[in-house]
Amino acid sequence: MNEYEAKELLKNYGIKVPENFVMKREEDSGRINLKYPLVAKVLSEKIMHKTDVGGVILNIKNEEDLKRAFRELNSKFKEPVLVEEMVSGGIEIIVGVINDKTFGHSIMFGLGGIFTEILKDVTFRVIPISRTDAEEMLNEIKGRKILEGYRGTNVNKERIVELLLNVSRMVDNMKDDIEGLDLNPVLAREDDCIVLDAKIVTSG
Repeated sequence: MNEYEAKELLKNYGIKVPENFVMKREEDSGRINLKYPLVAKVLSEKIMHKTDVGGVILNIKNEEDLKRAFRELNSKFKEPVLVEEMVSGGIEIIVGVINDKTFGHSIMFGLGGIFTEILKDVTFRVIPISRTDAEEMLNEIKGRKILEGYRGTNVNKERIVELLLNVSRMVDNMKDDIEGLDLNPVLAREDDCIVLDAKIVTSG
């Protein structure tokens, strides 16, 4: 499914995502009721890594910038454009799901962003998970101290636990339909966790 569809599904399970709008034509810019600055992304289930192909434009400050961004993305990819409010602050984490032939669906948690590739600091549990499982996952990663306050950044660990539980519940309810999931980055902040990028691979 495309990113808009993935985030609508996440919202149904109490998972927070940025306010967004799908632009199908340049004239849609006048119908958008979002707070600038915005980010524009190509919207296609065929493009998994949008940044790598130039499919993301950041820091859109006004409607003229937005129109320009839409023209650039639409002319390049011939696809709709997902427009979202830019969100900042907090620590980047990653939540993923894989479907293993032996164990079935398993949930992954770790530090997101550049830490994912460099440190490969993640932990896994078989779905469904309990609250105890989720709390243990936070304590198992090597970078757990980053979640306990890093350069004055406070993270609400309870909100991360809730995120893991909600993802587990969603996948457990839809295990025949979801093959894999990648939420990266997720911003873990003082008051919430918000999913900035979401990929969900469906079965079949």
